[in-house]
Amino acid sequence: MNVIHTNDAPAAVGPYSQAVLAGNNLYMSGQIAIDPAAGKIVAITIEDQAEQCCKNIEAVLKAAGTDMTRVVKTTCFLADIADFKAFNEVYAKHFVSKPARSCVAVKDLPAGALCEVEALAVIEE
Repeated sequence: MNVIHTNDAPAAVGPYSQAVLAGNNLYMSGQIAIDPAAGKIVAITIEDQAEQCCKNIEAVLKAAGTDMTRVVKTTCFLADIADFKAFNEVYAKHFVSKPARSCVAVKDLPAGALCEVEALAVIEE
């Protein structure tokens, strides 16, 4: 088991890792729209926050030596289900391989985020 970390994505804000590689499975923690350079959420709209979430996921995948095409499953959390369509438009630009997905609305997300995305990727041996 290997812990994956990159400074190009937000550092974990608790007792967890950005991702863990177990065998050829990469388990990624949920990413919210924290801008790693600013250390906080700077995006205001759902579109901009979804974009930052995807950039954060891409950075962690790159640190693990892979990319978005290897993602097989995502779980998406929205603070407001009314943002579903706008979120999907951004998500579709990044997850072009169309991994399996769950998407649910939740009461609250950390740091007042509008969305959070976690992913599972399979790394080629």
